[in-house]
Amino acid sequence: MDNDAKPGGALGDARGSSPPVIILVEPQLGENIGTAARAMSNFGLSALRIVNPRDGWPNGKAVSSAANAHHIVDAAVIYDNTEAAVADINMLYATTARPRDLAKPVLTPETWAREVVAQASAVENSGKSGILFGRERAGLNNDDIALADGIIMAPVNPAHASLNLAQAVLLIGYEWLKASGAATLGRETEFDGPAREGLSQRSSRPATKDELIGFFEHLEAELDASGFLRPPEKRPIMVRNIRSMFSRIGATEQEVRTLRGIVASLTRAHRKGGAG
Repeated sequence: MDNDAKPGGALGDARGSSPPVIILVEPQLGENIGTAARAMSNFGLSALRIVNPRDGWPNGKAVSSAANAHHIVDAAVIYDNTEAAVADINMLYATTARPRDLAKPVLTPETWAREVVAQASAVENSGKSGILFGRERAGLNNDDIALADGIIMAPVNPAHASLNLAQAVLLIGYEWLKASGAATLGRETEFDGPAREGLSQRSSRPATKDELIGFFEHLEAELDASGFLRPPEKRPIMVRNIRSMFSRIGATEQEVRTLRGIVASLTRAHRKGGAG
């Protein structure tokens, strides 16, 4: 069995894009390994390789920092050097925060993810891709980067360009999952289902135009009675503006009922006060 084929929620997409292998080169702190594993799990990555961790292995701090991603830490494969860690990788990319004097294509995380997914779609057996992440203090050295097919650099504030290990892994994971088509917005539960972009209307459907017009007529009748829609020659444009304003909100049928209840309540209060 493939050493990287471990359980733990790894995702692929319908087009066959397998998740990239995350390779941490000489990480210094167990906590950073654990939080990087947590970032991996957030975005459907599970294959973790570690080259010569400074504080040895196994590392309890890596496990405790991984939260619910301890399975990724437990399944991590340890290597003595970068060459051994990337030996079976077909397409290798190196992350760095600064330009290097090497003739390598430079990609943003977003562009890299699109290319990896596109290649997997176009080639039946596109092989395994991997990402190198460097040491916390100094990043990757040029010998590591020389092994890579391309360099990944994130758009950052040039005055503060260095990302910590987990942040860098998170960026890569986020862009891969987004490009792969396997992502959902937030947590999907039995009760809520998957979230969608746009206005969340829950169980209430959008109001029909007939329901909106009923509200408009109700409101306008009360505004006429209160003397708001005056003088008469300005009434048409005032009504048009009011209707346009309420049409823009994209009300649900429940919200239209609420608006009509508000108008009715205010009308009752006004009439009661006037009668007194």
